Amino acid sequence: MTNIRTGVIGAGHLGYHHARLYHEMNGVVLVGVADPDPAARARIQQNFPNTPVYEGADELLASGVDAVSVVAPTSEHCALTRQALDAGVHVLVEKPMASAVAEAKAMVNGARQTGCVLQVGHIERFNGAVMALFEAAMSPRFIECHRLSPFPGRGTDVSVVLDLMIHDLDIVLQLAGSEVASVDAVGVPVFSIEEDIANVRLRFASGCVANLTASRVSMERMRKIRVFDPNAYVSTDYSAQEVLVYSKKPGALPPDANPMEHIVITPLLVRKDEPLKLELESFVSCVRRGSAPAVSGEDGLRALELAWRVIDAIRNES
Repeated sequence: MTNIRTGVIGAGHLGYHHARLYHEMNGVVLVGVADPDPAARARIQQNFPNTPVYEGADELLASGVDAVSVVAPTSEHCALTRQALDAGVHVLVEKPMASAVAEAKAMVNGARQTGCVLQVGHIERFNGAVMALFEAAMSPRFIECHRLSPFPGRGTDVSVVLDLMIHDLDIVLQLAGSEVASVDAVGVPVFSIEEDIANVRLRFASGCVANLTASRVSMERMRKIRVFDPNAYVSTDYSAQEVLVYSKKPGALPPDANPMEHIVITPLLVRKDEPLKLELESFVSCVRRGSAPAVSGEDGLRALELAWRVIDAIRNES
């Protein structure tokens, strides 16, 4: 392929930015955007006047598109993704990849049967700070995550576990590299019918323990992950895209020394770029080369399965 012909299904807040980035990308042609909302279509026409807009996905998929982003409501992810895959079109589907585990499995099977790329939009994997964290080569024993924000007014049709925590569940699964042995969780609905704040303690077969908190009813914003191993502590700020490594100085602690003065703080080099841009570039590269995506359908399925284990633990405890 010379130019990859891309499209976007769903032109809401996030879908618009998928369209923007495809439109700006070298070696890519944005051939269409589909959305049932006239206002969303009008915004695309205003900002990208040469890009065709469609009310439904059928016309877009019939236009000769090579790859699409599915950025529709989560309840529509499975049907739209399967429709695209069955048409031989590669798919990047936003997280969570589906509402239910059975749907996610059907999507993964669809990609296997058609040989198409299926990438899941766990955007934090393309955050420069997270990429630097993965390269730190740690052996985690304890992981602590906080993802807090004020009430968003959107995405509240699902639990905060599926809305926000799933980002960190995906990253923790990658860091721990082990099966989850136990799940202990609590959650509370505040302004919506689903959980607006949740906390979970995960114990892995390796002995690693992870504590995660997600809230969409916080007065402050926080997106941080802290990882501890026997030799170092790494603090990662997703928003600031900063990673600091706290490690002990070599040798024994001198008598009467202040232990805190025996710690060296080293910042890691972080590639500061727009994570969504890196995510879409990675997807297009996989389509072009026929290679496996950085965040596969199987990865998205694992994160969704764990998210539902957390939700089930919350609701069975209530």
